[in-house]
Amino acid sequence: MRILIVTAGSRGDVAPYTGLGRRLVEAGHAVAVAAHPPFAGLIDGCGLDHRPLPGDPRELIRARARAASWEEARAAMGAFLDRLADGVAAAVADGADLVLTAFGPAALSRVAGEASGTPVIGTFLAPACATREFPLAGATDAEDLGPDGNVAAGQRLLADAGALQAGAVAGLRTRLGLPPATSRAATSHTTGADLRPVFHGFSPLVVPRPADWPSGVEVAGYWWPARPRDWRPPAELVDFLQAGTPPVFIGFGSMAPGEGERLGELVTAAVARAGVRAVVQAGWAGLTAAGDDVLAVGDLPHDWLFPRTAAVVHHAGAGTTAAGLRAGVPAVPVPAMADQPFWSARLHRLGVAPRPLPLHELTAESLGAAIITCLTEPALRRRAAELAYALAEEDGTAAVLTHIGAVGGG
Repeated sequence: MRILIVTAGSRGDVAPYTGLGRRLVEAGHAVAVAAHPPFAGLIDGCGLDHRPLPGDPRELIRARARAASWEEARAAMGAFLDRLADGVAAAVADGADLVLTAFGPAALSRVAGEASGTPVIGTFLAPACATREFPLAGATDAEDLGPDGNVAAGQRLLADAGALQAGAVAGLRTRLGLPPATSRAATSHTTGADLRPVFHGFSPLVVPRPADWPSGVEVAGYWWPARPRDWRPPAELVDFLQAGTPPVFIGFGSMAPGEGERLGELVTAAVARAGVRAVVQAGWAGLTAAGDDVLAVGDLPHDWLFPRTAAVVHHAGAGTTAAGLRAGVPAVPVPAMADQPFWSARLHRLGVAPRPLPLHELTAESLGAAIITCLTEPALRRRAAELAYALAEEDGTAAVLTHIGAVGGG
């Protein structure tokens, strides 16, 4: 089959689909990934075709940060979604027998699939169906609100997401010659929450499937990112790792663009306070740090680096959280927004991390103390190793491959 994977957002929203895509290629399918241009090299390097989606999410983050009001921020998001809608439609029109969609662009993928007669399957990286068991990622700061409160918070989150996308969805339907959705359908179809089937790309050991989720909504297991075929670790990094004790990794992914200098000073002070060696990843913040025991790096495969570290400090995005769990090392979660408080709370509850340190409250003192806790508390390392061993036994792609084989008659 010709399979198109549609995703939008940061690197963490793209990388897991390279692993899923590679497994699909090995099963005999032709796979393309529709994503923003900055990720073309990653996708091509993993042996998958890239179909570009317009826009750069970094620019959207900066535009929202510069906005003087919620209305201005909402307008920036609306313009971004309108361009994204046309890009998703063009990617699907380029040819596909099946579309796998991330949650963010799911409503747009569904409209494009409807117009072309192409079936669409949800492949989501975070829980996207309201449940009594926990509030959805992004609904709260991960505080359990009780069964009724959890459902209500999840439903509000999905309704808000739908309202934000409603204009882009309606506009795309018009441009593709589809009739307007009825009021009820418009409400339910402006997110991917009611898409069926849906496979969630995280482990049931990390987030068990809620008992009240409807049929057709599954927790499949992690889709580990593929490593670009020609990638080699930089010699400077190899030398640094060999020159001393395992370092601590510190990186905040796509968070805090433009705050690299401020955060770099904080990180430099925290590393000195903790008395550790550190590998510091620039990310979208342009994070910098100084010192004889500090090495600055750019993007590189976490599956190679993290097992060579003593602990990982990160923003607790879905992809980085998964990479840390896979590596079997303790974490210091520093959440900023969206699904990050959810994953941070999970890491703490699983016993592989101390209490999260919200990014806006972060100090050199608190970060240094948390790093020391990770390195001196045996229970954190023991639990991290146990969980990594159990995750290695799972195959998160198996359920997706089985379903696709049934759809394609293979």
